[in-house]
Amino acid sequence: MATANKNLSNYDKNTIPNAINFRFGIVVSEWNDNITEGLYKGVIEALTDCGALHKNIIRWNVPGSFELVYGAKKMIETQKPDVIISIGSVIKGETKHFDFVCEGVTQGIKDLNVKYDVPVIFCVLTDNNEQQSIDRSGGIHGNKGTEAAIAAIKMAYLKNQANLGYQFLKDPLLNTSQLQIDEGILKIEE
Repeated sequence: MATANKNLSNYDKNTIPNAINFRFGIVVSEWNDNITEGLYKGVIEALTDCGALHKNIIRWNVPGSFELVYGAKKMIETQKPDVIISIGSVIKGETKHFDFVCEGVTQGIKDLNVKYDVPVIFCVLTDNNEQQSIDRSGGIHGNKGTEAAIAAIKMAYLKNQANLGYQFLKDPLLNTSQLQIDEGILKIEE
């Protein structure tokens, strides 16, 4: 198992960009809420530990993991976040429903990443039993929510840097020697 020898909550804060200027969207499935609330707690703790402000964090709930895709889409279109974290938990049962939900959510989140210029982070546990989900939502393997939050910060930073580079390449009146970034504030020298 991929997480057997890894604690999902471990990260080196010195390697993470400061999250103070980013706007985070979080879409949380209400299904298996004993698991998704643990994941959400891990997300919030890691985001705020890395500088995110509570006023820059938006949370929306959806009924189940399958609805995460629509919730994330609407959040992108109406709230203008820098990044979205989709939190869900699908636990295998006796029917093929598990396979259909997991496939639909995975492909849907992939499609959002392709269609929009907003990264959507996959924080959906797809476990064989409830104990595996508990172990990954604050249990013995740490918290997948923490891992998702760190990925979200890194992707928001990547998006920001890529957009700055794109803007400067398209603007012939501005060259990169005029750019100075100090404490997260962009300054352009005349």
